[in-house]
Amino acid sequence: MRNIFKIALRNLTRYKRRTALTSLLIVIGVCMVVMFSGLAGSFKSMMIGIITDSSIGHLQIHRKGYFSSIDTMPLNLNMKGPAYQKISEMLEATPGVTAYAPRLKFGAVLSNYMESTNVRLSAVDPKRELAVCTALADRMKQGAPGPGEGLLEKGQVVVPEKVAKSLGMKPDDSVVLVATNKDGSVNGMEFQIAGIIEDLMGPGGKDAYMHIEDARSLLRTEPGEVTEIVVRVSDFNKLKPVAASLAATLGEVKNKKGQPAFELHTWDKLSPFSNIANMIDLMLVTVKIVMVAIVLISVLNVMLMSVFERVREIGTIAAMGTSPGTIMSLFVAEGVLLGVLGTALGLILGVGGLLAFKAAGVAFSFGRMDNLIVRPDINPGEMLFLSAIVLLASALAALQPAWKASRMEPVDALGHV
Repeated sequence: MRNIFKIALRNLTRYKRRTALTSLLIVIGVCMVVMFSGLAGSFKSMMIGIITDSSIGHLQIHRKGYFSSIDTMPLNLNMKGPAYQKISEMLEATPGVTAYAPRLKFGAVLSNYMESTNVRLSAVDPKRELAVCTALADRMKQGAPGPGEGLLEKGQVVVPEKVAKSLGMKPDDSVVLVATNKDGSVNGMEFQIAGIIEDLMGPGGKDAYMHIEDARSLLRTEPGEVTEIVVRVSDFNKLKPVAASLAATLGEVKNKKGQPAFELHTWDKLSPFSNIANMIDLMLVTVKIVMVAIVLISVLNVMLMSVFERVREIGTIAAMGTSPGTIMSLFVAEGVLLGVLGTALGLILGVGGLLAFKAAGVAFSFGRMDNLIVRPDINPGEMLFLSAIVLLASALAALQPAWKASRMEPVDALGHV
């Protein structure tokens, strides 16, 4: 086998220009896939991290039926205190769950005594919330909490930047929140602005925060009542098995109708960005298919030309007693070597390009978020998979020309002009 590859390498160097041009096509294809995969994968991971770590968490648990009407935030589908305690015990016993936090979600009118606007309130347990949404504090543009501090205290609210600008609000200003209770009555309370929070994409632009105990007083709910439980797992790559295990445990709790009392949804069911993430995955697959097509066409063309130009040479070695299998192996080895050369150079250039992007610290904007820095990751597993695809495509492309060469009759090949 070693001699076969030595002969194959010698044959490739006989046609340097053609070998270089074919290798260049493979190099470009591999390099572009590595660059696109690294940059797109980095963008996808970064956006998922921003969304989950600063807003929705890794997964959420609601009372059955709440998710279908989540946009209206119905108060009649909140979980009672005992239900929250029961789920807390389940979460404590579930491997892979590192933190969880209760929330009360509702709509309210925010007023500065002169103007008012509608806002979406997320009432939270400040310290628990920061343990689940670890990047939430980074969104604070004014009044950011110090190390070890909670997001806010009782009697305070955090106002979204968009609302603060439109109503001229700033930290320490007094505001009034007016909300409709579950029974239809209206209640209002005065609060102090603890800080201004940066907007996110979509409806997050009008999301304000307050203390969960204040929300229970404002809404006059029962003690311990919550709308949702936000959960963080220790390893995001193991989110699906953790969610499946927790869903199975929750499914054992039935309501009065004998149906599951709670429902669980992972981040991709809660955020529209999951559609963009799926599009990125689809584009990655498409780019890889295009690259495989480039490799197949390039290697197939070179090997067909090689067989056509060396007909008499093939006839000579066949007449000397070289078996068809050995002749076939020679041409397949040439195709594989083309793939190895192109893959090696493509990986070097692709990794070099990703490192250059990382060192340059290229910034971009997405939605309402500015100055996002591209930090592409180099995934060795992805590199190995890509290399395997290229080598397999090279070998497959060389099979037909190799088979044609191995089936030539020595007498006809020697007489070829």
